[in-house]
Amino acid sequence: MEKALGTTGQRGATRSGTRTHVPIAGIAPRYGARGYTLLEIMITVAVVAIVAAIALPSYNDYVTRSRIVEATSSLADMRTRLEQYFADNRQYPAACIAPAAGPAPAGRIWLPAASKFFAISCALTATTYTVTATGDAAYGMTGFAYTIDEANNRRTTALPDGWSGAGASSTCWVSRKSGAC
Repeated sequence: MEKALGTTGQRGATRSGTRTHVPIAGIAPRYGARGYTLLEIMITVAVVAIVAAIALPSYNDYVTRSRIVEATSSLADMRTRLEQYFADNRQYPAACIAPAAGPAPAGRIWLPAASKFFAISCALTATTYTVTATGDAAYGMTGFAYTIDEANNRRTTALPDGWSGAGASSTCWVSRKSGAC
């Protein structure tokens, strides 16, 4: 029986110069071993869980802040339309009504088109108004309430638990948990 010796006489080499596997001092070769060990999988799952625990709350806050923009833009739109009505008629309309096609009936003004995350309402007199945007619970906006009036006073009248900046002293529309506007 011939030993597998190459041209250089190295152990484990064949005459053609290709290498063969030679076991090293009691370590068995792992032919066909593929995949991941349980420890590697557990480490990966732990890393993903840590990243998710950090990223998910930040993402939820971002989504909430983006929904607040709908309320503030609807309030600003209503203010513009009410001021235009006042400029044309020297008084504010008698009522706000649900949006529809065509011009509003006399003494009325349309509310902003369907708001998904907030319900828009208004309280009117001939010389004053207050427009309110109240968060819709079906979309996780429970507890949010913003207002604007004829003097352009922007107030955050209510916020959910964990948020700060709402109340009678509020002078802006709070858009962050910290109370920043």
